[in-house]
Amino acid sequence: MAPSFGLQRGILRLRFASLRMTSPEILGIIAGNGVYPRLLADAAQKAGVRKIIAAAFTGETDPALAQYVNLIEWMRVGQLNRLLKFLNEHKVHHVIMAGQIAPKNLFDLRPDLKALLLLGKLKERNAESIFAAIADELARIDVDLLPATTFLEDCLASTGLIAGAKLSRREEEDVDCGWKMAKEIARLDIGQTIIVKNGTVVAVEAFEGTNDAIRRGGALAREDAVMVKVAKPNQDMRFDVPVIGVETIHVAAEAKLRVIAIEAGKTLLLERDVIVDLAARSKISIVAR
Repeated sequence: MAPSFGLQRGILRLRFASLRMTSPEILGIIAGNGVYPRLLADAAQKAGVRKIIAAAFTGETDPALAQYVNLIEWMRVGQLNRLLKFLNEHKVHHVIMAGQIAPKNLFDLRPDLKALLLLGKLKERNAESIFAAIADELARIDVDLLPATTFLEDCLASTGLIAGAKLSRREEEDVDCGWKMAKEIARLDIGQTIIVKNGTVVAVEAFEGTNDAIRRGGALAREDAVMVKVAKPNQDMRFDVPVIGVETIHVAAEAKLRVIAIEAGKTLLLERDVIVDLAARSKISIVAR
């Protein structure tokens, strides 16, 4: 009988605790876009990882990542068999998924035969089901997919006001409203971000991603909207973890948002000092609950 989801997560936590006591000599990074893979590689090296192997994707991964890893292999999104062979050939037994793949590239996906067979078995094709299936394929070649926050625990948001001015009563009410809505769409696996203004939901994130949802919500609200981004109720911390980066703040500033509310302990703040400074200068409050 297969272990329950709760038991699986418990086993994963025990493995992770053991791993942190002795960092692996070799770490694989399945690298999407943005600075996330680079920051992860830097943090892993500081934690004692001796060799970092990166699987990079054409049109997604920042080429600068090559300067932070020992070996990088470029491939197309969808070349699952090549990914597995690459990790196996270099004796990688621990990997982390870092960075997103642009939604448009998922529509342009040209899967190899192995990926095609994997997708054909899935009743639902969303981020969680696809990544979980990939994790199963990794396990078959003795590769553990570690939590996406591994080596970056210091980047997890802590409860309270992180940047900007204290929220007004109206803003607090909008956060409350958006929080309930965001948790519901996250439960339904629609998205994880809601844009609210004066008690009205003006935008709901779906396949387009957080930044496009912010732009759409900002255009409708015109100014002073509130963004709420949460984790899923049973968030698998190995993938699809909520992330706030510098680009998020730039987009929020252009959309004239007033508040960004995130979930403490489950949201990564990448380049935190830069984010806090930029948010303050843009008159945006960031709060974690």
